[in-house]
Amino acid sequence: MNKRHFLYPILLLAYSAACFSAEVAAPVGMRANQNTYSPLLDIMQASRNVEVTDQQLEELRGLQMEAIWDSLAEYQGNYALGFKATQPGKKLVGRALTMRFYPPRPDLREALDALAAEGDWDRLFYGRAADEGKPGDVVVADVGGTNGDQLFGGLAGLAMKVAGIEGAIIEGGSRDLLELENESFAEFPVFTRFFDIDTSKWLGAEWNVPIRVGNVTVFPGDIVIADHSGVIFIPPQIVAGVLQRAQEKAALEDYQRELLQGRQHRFREIYPHLSPELQKARETGEKQS
Repeated sequence: MNKRHFLYPILLLAYSAACFSAEVAAPVGMRANQNTYSPLLDIMQASRNVEVTDQQLEELRGLQMEAIWDSLAEYQGNYALGFKATQPGKKLVGRALTMRFYPPRPDLREALDALAAEGDWDRLFYGRAADEGKPGDVVVADVGGTNGDQLFGGLAGLAMKVAGIEGAIIEGGSRDLLELENESFAEFPVFTRFFDIDTSKWLGAEWNVPIRVGNVTVFPGDIVIADHSGVIFIPPQIVAGVLQRAQEKAALEDYQRELLQGRQHRFREIYPHLSPELQKARETGEKQS
């Protein structure tokens, strides 16, 4: 092989590596962009650009968590549990507004102060959520988990509530348990790892980016469904399919309950699958006792 032909690919690879490893200056305005830039979201935007309607959200609210989880297919791992709920029995449904926090240090605080000034937003992310959150949003915050910090207390929660935010999922803690348990917050449930009377110290650093909640990766715009049993996160592009399968499962289980109450069939003919005879009767609309 010609030596020049042998060296050319090596030189090309070296040049490419040098180009991609070099620091790239952020375009004008990028640092102060409302959402923290994420190359992952940049790539995924096209597939996730699916509208989830308010009607679909209400239909999800009316379904059991188990029916929804059963219908997630390969996304069944998008389920986190172990939260404390301020409003047990209340279901939280909405679109994820994500944020990530870091433990404080002076140089980080200075940098975040500068970014907040450039972007004209509240450096305290719970305040920023109250100012910029949209009706139907659910605040989903990574604040370090059980070894982390508190996100907010009653006043910040009230500001979010009146802004139309549905509630919060906190991978971390919250303050003001008694206030958030009050009936005035019945329509603003908070799901958190712990409660503490200490004030918040961690610093909000990234806004509307992929974050971790338990063992789940959560993207901004994921559909959040939570009750005291746990939290489910659904990518918007699969919501329609999940909803259809969950509704079909709910209808089947209602039929199975009706058969069980009639006491005319053995349990194994009804559950976990209908016997061929009962399945045929259901399809043809034949009434079963």
